[in-house]
Amino acid sequence: MNATSNDLPEARRILAVDDDPDLLRLLSIRLTAAGYQVASATSAEEALDRLVLTQPQVVVTDLRMGGMDGMALFQRIQASWPGLPVIILTAHGTIPDAVAATRDGVFGYLTKPFDGHALLAEIGRAMQLAAGAHAQVADAPWRADIVSRSAAMEEVLRRAGMVAASDASVLIQGESGTGKELLARAVHLASPRRAAPFVAVNCAAIPENLLESELFGHVKGAYTGASRDRAGLFLSATGGTLFLDEIGDMPLSLQAKLLRALQERRIRPIGSETPLDVDLRVVSATHRDLREEVQSGRFREDLYYRLNVVCLRLPALGERREDIPPLANQGLSRLAEKYAKPIKGFAPDAMELLIQAAWPGNVRQLLNVVEQSVALCTTPLVPASLVADAMQHTQSQPVPLEEARRRFERDYLVSLMRAAEGNVSRAARMAGRNRTEFYRLMQRHQLSPVQFKS
Repeated sequence: MNATSNDLPEARRILAVDDDPDLLRLLSIRLTAAGYQVASATSAEEALDRLVLTQPQVVVTDLRMGGMDGMALFQRIQASWPGLPVIILTAHGTIPDAVAATRDGVFGYLTKPFDGHALLAEIGRAMQLAAGAHAQVADAPWRADIVSRSAAMEEVLRRAGMVAASDASVLIQGESGTGKELLARAVHLASPRRAAPFVAVNCAAIPENLLESELFGHVKGAYTGASRDRAGLFLSATGGTLFLDEIGDMPLSLQAKLLRALQERRIRPIGSETPLDVDLRVVSATHRDLREEVQSGRFREDLYYRLNVVCLRLPALGERREDIPPLANQGLSRLAEKYAKPIKGFAPDAMELLIQAAWPGNVRQLLNVVEQSVALCTTPLVPASLVADAMQHTQSQPVPLEEARRRFERDYLVSLMRAAEGNVSRAARMAGRNRTEFYRLMQRHQLSPVQFKS
């Protein structure tokens, strides 16, 4: 049975936003007394930084604030966290404001001074909505091929299920072997486009001189060897989803043409003078840090923002060790049938080896180990000796320097937060950084303080 974040004690989380510190403190005290875990922000900009870290089920925000106001905050939340209930509070409430806000999708709208019972009732309804969404994600058929019992993976799937209902572009980030294409297919299956094609292309696997034709097609005679018209993957994915894997490896010259196609929703096959309209959703993926690629000039900034409307980060297998036993057992069951072997499972010490391994190659490497173990196994249970031998033969190549640096930084943050028992201010002091900078580092690695609370 899949575990969902509803099973976790931190599931009743609220993010409260108000630029009046006294009102924000009062609101936090009232909500905490009602049994909620409350994170607070004194501006919409700060709230956006805290959203990833706190992962709230409900946002309660003031409408009138300096800088970005409550409605602008709601619109940003809708773009990246579609379906997250937002309740707006204001001392300037009018019927037209309320009608406009609810028409735009705001969950609730209360005027100050608000009645405490009315606020708690509204939050209770919003929590029920969030709980229902979690339950639907846990049992949904679109995620049937994804094995998960870890909180980290369940949070990714929760967000995937929410964003799938919209047509927003999705960027999936994660190390090689974490299952980025599997998640992209799940987003497609959860979307209104599920009945149309899912078309995948690996941008790193196709030579630069062929990739443009692969994506946009060509007409007969466009170049030597073009003996007939070719539709291209954009047209093949019409009505459905185009998955651009390893988008970080796309040549700069083609990035400009991809950006234009996404902006105009039309393409021009090579050799054609006639543009063609396209209707599809784009999901892209990369193992690279695209922000660093943008800063180094290897990836266009405007294309990055066009693709990265919603970002889903897949955790490395080492960050979701609870998922190793079900992943290994599922792989064993499938492979035992493939090889026609009466293997029932792993010996306890063999499973312990799998759970404790580093897995630099992630799920792909784990399944390779399982396959080699099954292929050579002659007993009802796979022994530890076979697993150990398979692990030696499937060691990945050394990871690139940028990936090693990313892993070190994340492990360092995790160790600090554990030592500080989830206290961000204390961890920031230990690191010699200010609290805001430390929060941003945690956000970069998708770490939340609630993960480290005892």
